[in-house]
Amino acid sequence: NSTFSSSMPYCSEYENGEDSHRISPSPVVHVRGLCEAVVEADLIDALERFGPICYVMMMPFKRQALVEFSAGESADLCVSCGAKEPVYIAGQQAYFNYSTSKRITRPTNADNPNSGNKVLLLSIQNPLYPITTDVLYTVCNPIGSVLRIVIFKRNGIQAMVEFESIQCAQKAKAALNGADIYAGCCTLKIEYARPTRLNVIKNDNESWDYTKPYLVRRDRGKGRQRQAILGEHPSSYSDNGYGPPCPLLPLPNNSRYKLTSVDVPDMVSYPLPQSSSSYSGHAPSSVAMVSGLHPSKMNCTRIFNLFCLYGNIEKVKFMKSVPGTALVEMGDEYAVDRAITHLNSIKVFGKRLNVCVSKQHAVIPSQVFELEDGSSSYKDFAMTRNNRFSSAGQASKNIIQPPSAVLHYYNVPPCISQDHLLRLCTEHDVPGFVKFKMFDAKPSSKTISGLLEFDSKTEAVEVLTVLNHYQIRIPNGSNPYTLKLCFSTSSHL
Repeated sequence: NSTFSSSMPYCSEYENGEDSHRISPSPVVHVRGLCEAVVEADLIDALERFGPICYVMMMPFKRQALVEFSAGESADLCVSCGAKEPVYIAGQQAYFNYSTSKRITRPTNADNPNSGNKVLLLSIQNPLYPITTDVLYTVCNPIGSVLRIVIFKRNGIQAMVEFESIQCAQKAKAALNGADIYAGCCTLKIEYARPTRLNVIKNDNESWDYTKPYLVRRDRGKGRQRQAILGEHPSSYSDNGYGPPCPLLPLPNNSRYKLTSVDVPDMVSYPLPQSSSSYSGHAPSSVAMVSGLHPSKMNCTRIFNLFCLYGNIEKVKFMKSVPGTALVEMGDEYAVDRAITHLNSIKVFGKRLNVCVSKQHAVIPSQVFELEDGSSSYKDFAMTRNNRFSSAGQASKNIIQPPSAVLHYYNVPPCISQDHLLRLCTEHDVPGFVKFKMFDAKPSSKTISGLLEFDSKTEAVEVLTVLNHYQIRIPNGSNPYTLKLCFSTSSHL
């Protein structure tokens, strides 16, 4: 998004305490220091005292937002007041500066609320748990009457929700944009959609027309399943490595649109389908197709090192007929969704990855050949101890994060120093870190952990791809230590 990137360069200037007015005044204000639970309505509540607001753009995972005022004078007032005295948004002090943009770029022509569009486009970021029509109906309908929902998987999970009126859509966007469906994950990023009406041909997990209940295909002889929504994640996944129950995050107390116990049904009274198929024309698959792989620097093990952060890896196979492309069979379709959400379009060794759902439902070890680095084009990881989602307890310890410039390292022997780790980077021809932090450990602790900050996200991705699961051997030690890496929640040290 051009607005997103153009608003970022001045952040460091502002943080270094230099004069904010070096950026020329603009009706668009960049807001930082927001709490994770903040939604669009909180920003409007806190800032409309400075003047009418015509658009808000949330930035998921960055705790930032852009707010466009109708008049430049309102933005001036917001920035000057914020510099003199604390301004609180959802109970937390926020910081303001002018954006380098004079207008927030709307994603579609229909993005102006006055256009009369009652269909919202929901992008679900970090989809740690299954997103179904039942889940979205339960979240959206208490705010405004929902007519139709369509879920589709292209680059991650998106959905279109058609409301009864434009006002309902406006209320839902303001109340839910930036909120988490489940605590700490499934973050909603909401825009106005292009279509003004949805066409639904069947009622199931991925599409539903609430005005036509007869579209459902009932599975004879089976009672309706209960699905626990709001309060815990879907119960049928509790033993499949999705971690402990994860409550739906309530909207902040000062939000103008609250979900009350009266609004939220105990159970959505729509039967679940006998089978689901994705909007993209083929059934959901636990196999991801990855293209744009560097021919000499990527192999099965390095794909595992990167993709294992988002789910178990069963098998990896490079395709002989399509150079630079591999199939990755993961533990389930939701692991594939998470991998697509976080890894599609990132750069690895100068090439941009394309990650999508494969039409194949399993990886078959056929046409095995030798890759440029001499390793096999096929590898089975089903029995490796380095998979991180093999049990519910193990899965709950994983922090599902998008790639960042800071890596969290752990399971390292206490005798390994900062210099040792820097030498490891040099020996493997990957960038060295620029900042290092070791966490305090108990004297009896057999391993240490900490953070490594790199110059860029791309550098951190390459280091993780190469060095994750590196075997550290120590003098007189019987077994090597397996270096574990993951992306940190910290953006800098």
